[in-house]
Amino acid sequence: MAEVLVYVDHVDGAVRKPTLELLTLARRIGEPVAVALGNGAADTAGVLAEHGAVKVLTADAPEFAEYLVVPKVDALQAAFDAVSPAAVLLSSSAEAKEIAARLAVRIGSGLITDAVDLEAGDQGPVATQSAFAASYTTKSRVSRGVPVITVKPNSAPVEPAAAAGAVETLAVTFSAQATGTKVLSRTPRESTGRPELTEAAIVVSGGRGVNGAENFAVIEALADSLGAAVGASRAAVDAGWYPHTNQVGQTGKSVSPQLYIASGISGAIQHRAGMQTSKTIVAVNKDAEAPIFDLVDYGVVGDLFDVVPQLTEEINTRKG
Repeated sequence: MAEVLVYVDHVDGAVRKPTLELLTLARRIGEPVAVALGNGAADTAGVLAEHGAVKVLTADAPEFAEYLVVPKVDALQAAFDAVSPAAVLLSSSAEAKEIAARLAVRIGSGLITDAVDLEAGDQGPVATQSAFAASYTTKSRVSRGVPVITVKPNSAPVEPAAAAGAVETLAVTFSAQATGTKVLSRTPRESTGRPELTEAAIVVSGGRGVNGAENFAVIEALADSLGAAVGASRAAVDAGWYPHTNQVGQTGKSVSPQLYIASGISGAIQHRAGMQTSKTIVAVNKDAEAPIFDLVDYGVVGDLFDVVPQLTEEINTRKG
């Protein structure tokens, strides 16, 4: 069976959930070979083997931390040359999509971004994407070269499948461009204790109807009762009620959780573009004609300040 390269997203050896989802998808089309780079790369082998990686290629060098994405592209190209894979899979983070695009140019292959599903095909892997703000679902495959595909988080289940996970050191020769852009400083992101927005299984978002930064406490309380991430519409972000890093939409982040709860959000096309692939969508809005109700699985016509606290109370009661 052909091998499939999977780029590992990890923090000091702690593998992030989207990578485990990629391993599930990779097993549909071949044997996963994981590529882990940077500090703690070797520590990823155990969990990667538990989720189907037949081999783990690791490399650590100062260049991975001190410079931007080119050193990682160099390493992934080295892995590509060593393995000759049937496909290369990465998660659809901002950095990984840049790595994927640069790699595709180097190896002369086609690129598919933001896939939401992947299956084997007679002429190569077939990727499913949501297009035009999820108004259409498309199936496509790369017609030239080895497909490089980025996949949205929450597009596949995490399915353990024990494999050898043999660890091999990857030899990397850095290109002249690798040290072209140096990282001068880093500022750690303040932790909220909530899941990462793009990776969360549940997202609770607030919009214009929240009517003020102080009122987002109602949204946060519901999110915390569900162990969810907090999102915001563009209107709420532009008004300064919530940070831009939490914006869901075409000019914000795309999410695809199992459950998306929209409170006080009308459902403008800009917002729908970032959340319409959610598995189950619930909306709370006092305007019965709001466009958001056209795409929901469940809708509540009512004042969010009445509905959301009651929902939070009921969830906490059931948990208690």
